[in-house]
Amino acid sequence: MQGDKQIIEQLNQLLAGELTAADQYFIHSRMYQNWGFDKLYERIGHEVQDELGHADALIKRILFLEGIPDLSKRDPLHVGGSVPEMLKNDLALELSVVAALRKVIAFCEQRQDYQTREILRSMLEDTEDDHAHWLEKQLGLIERLGLENYLQAQL
Repeated sequence: MQGDKQIIEQLNQLLAGELTAADQYFIHSRMYQNWGFDKLYERIGHEVQDELGHADALIKRILFLEGIPDLSKRDPLHVGGSVPEMLKNDLALELSVVAALRKVIAFCEQRQDYQTREILRSMLEDTEDDHAHWLEKQLGLIERLGLENYLQAQL
């Protein structure tokens, strides 16, 4: 099915964001592992898989629309040097993905591409309700428990 060229272009931009998130989560997960924070390593490793799942859904949709997925682009990575910085950087990335998804969802609605819109809505729900919410909760725990207590719980 020949798809709208502008939608395909925007899906490729979303793809760059999802691949960037996977890359950033990947390096952060390995840093957590190296530091001995096994709980953070496991959770963030799970996030890598979620982001790759989102990328896979975008790739499949782009191909369905007879576009060419561009896996060569990434947004800049923001690798943290401490656990709070890493969590904050990951949250900022997720919030930028939320904004981009909302923009493309609205564009799909305007162009009456309801199937792409539904795929993106599912990704938005996962990004808001799972990824961003979990990161916000971790930062809140650090604030309430103190960094040392939080880190001890992550061993």
